[in-house]
Amino acid sequence: MHVTSPTAPMTAGSGHTASFATRWLPQSAAVITVHGDLDAASAPQFATYAMRHTFHTRRLVIDLAGVEFFGTAGLAALEDLDGRCSAKSVAWGLTSCPAVDRLLRLSTATLPVYPTVSKALAELEAKAAPSLQLVPQPR
Repeated sequence: MHVTSPTAPMTAGSGHTASFATRWLPQSAAVITVHGDLDAASAPQFATYAMRHTFHTRRLVIDLAGVEFFGTAGLAALEDLDGRCSAKSVAWGLTSCPAVDRLLRLSTATLPVYPTVSKALAELEAKAAPSLQLVPQPR
């Protein structure tokens, strides 16, 4: 297992901070853990950080359990990530927290939410596994 060092906490005015760290797992999987506030000040940095991972993995989990505040900019970043993952054939999902749940209930977003990181990884492995199709041989 390879773990990248976490990004330095970002100060986003009024003492708000957000930090992101990635844990690389076998079989082309990455878990990005987010702590702090995912708001207008930190969402662009989060989006850039998360999007980079779509070039290096088949499965991506965004662990938002440590998020204390989740604004609409955070939601927009996740919706953009959803589009990027779809375009790159990356199976992805997120784990939530009360702040994220609250905004998801109020929005029309349909994002892949899982109860735990391990559950997300297991289900995403099944989605990312190549499907074999039997092709009949001509006789």
